[in-house]
Amino acid sequence: MTPTTSRKVLVISGKRKTAIAKAVVRPGSGKIRINKIPLEIFEPEIAREKILEPLVQAGEDVWKQLDIDVNVKGGGFMGQAEAARMAIARALLKWTKSSHLRRVFLAYDRTMIAGDPRRKEPKKFGGPGARARDQKSYR
Repeated sequence: MTPTTSRKVLVISGKRKTAIAKAVVRPGSGKIRINKIPLEIFEPEIAREKILEPLVQAGEDVWKQLDIDVNVKGGGFMGQAEAARMAIARALLKWTKSSHLRRVFLAYDRTMIAGDPRRKEPKKFGGPGARARDQKSYR
């Protein structure tokens, strides 16, 4: 391939809790794969619905000419789904450079673009968790 005919490729990441998703977007025919599994057969169904949200909000005319490959690591299945959803939404925004699409995503759910900063609180001494303490009895 010569430098003048180089194809446009975007790499965007999304995070949720401990899950990290990396989306690779390139021109194509509307194929979306999560960890090399086509989105149509991705299980569980509730996670598939979560990942589909930005695509439904954007409309078919936006993403049907793109191929999106998402690699997700860490976390549980729902954290992975939300990380993939964020990566896809950010990728669509960066690809289209559309302020209308940004407004649509923000109106629907802000966490599609801006991440949720909450993390697990570290455990402290004197108990089994961050806040729970060992019980004491005087008898």
